Amino acid sequence: MLKVMIVDETVERAEVLQQALERAGYEVIAYVHSTLDLHRQVSALKPDIVIIDTDSPDRDTLENLCVVTRDNPRPVVMFTHDGDSEKIRAATQAGVSAYVVDGMSGERIGPIINAAIARFEQFHALKRELDDIEEKLADRKVIERAKGILMKTRNLSEDEAFRALRKQAMQTNVRLADVSRQLIAIADLIAT
Repeated sequence: MLKVMIVDETVERAEVLQQALERAGYEVIAYVHSTLDLHRQVSALKPDIVIIDTDSPDRDTLENLCVVTRDNPRPVVMFTHDGDSEKIRAATQAGVSAYVVDGMSGERIGPIINAAIARFEQFHALKRELDDIEEKLADRKVIERAKGILMKTRNLSEDEAFRALRKQAMQTNVRLADVSRQLIAIADLIAT
């Protein structure tokens, strides 16, 4: 059963949402009145999904969502009455997985949550893949720089420099990129 946190400044609206969620089989673990302390609340309660019901997302709400998305990423559904394209764009950039205008009804809540979770998972899979590619590229640049230092200081060919780095990595049981970073740090220290 998914654990849901509701954020809504209007008690009556939050109660309707809570009832719809419970009827759909979700466990509402918290109801908070504002996004002011959202980061701490999400960190403490660890909901599976956050649902924000608001007339229109304001700047403070979006800023607080950015912090949650950065530190405790999870699917966020926003129910609102504001269909302004700039607000939709800003909410999506802040980490909202599903932005629903005038559409909170009991029979739609499950599919909306499922779509938000699917979008969240897809986004984070792509982000992990991008982070991995960026790390490999950074490692390759570091290795190339370290090879250049060895080629210049020890008069080695590119292959010999690579083999020397690889040998050191194997002997010390350290990643090749980390050995390269150590070599660069030492070379920078000596050069200054």
